[in-house]
Amino acid sequence: MNTLVTKLDHKWINLILRQPWKTVMAGSKVQLSTLPPKPVIPSKKPFKVQLVGGKRYSWCTCGHSKNQPFCNGAHKTKAQGLSPLRFVPEKDATAWLCGCKYSNNPPYCDGTHKQDFIVSATLHEQTDS
Repeated sequence: MNTLVTKLDHKWINLILRQPWKTVMAGSKVQLSTLPPKPVIPSKKPFKVQLVGGKRYSWCTCGHSKNQPFCNGAHKTKAQGLSPLRFVPEKDATAWLCGCKYSNNPPYCDGTHKQDFIVSATLHEQTDS
């Protein structure tokens, strides 16, 4: 009996894993995915900003904000699945915040914008919608 269950489980698992994944559409054009959307690139250079110590900031992670490098809520309609990175600097400082959205040290620029995949990428153009 135990061997039979194991063989049936194995066949069931193989059957499930061989099935192609299908895109599910619900109501409007919504594609379900386990991966969040990738950010667009609003700038290939960092933004120089004056930060106030103790103040809470929301750095845009999607690239759609018209208030770069800070969030204006555009991700709610244009990049669902992404949300801003909230941070509070310890002291007043001048900082270079990432403009390409691919920094390995967000929200701060780490020079990623100098890599080929950013240099050769198309800049995102803001629209009114």
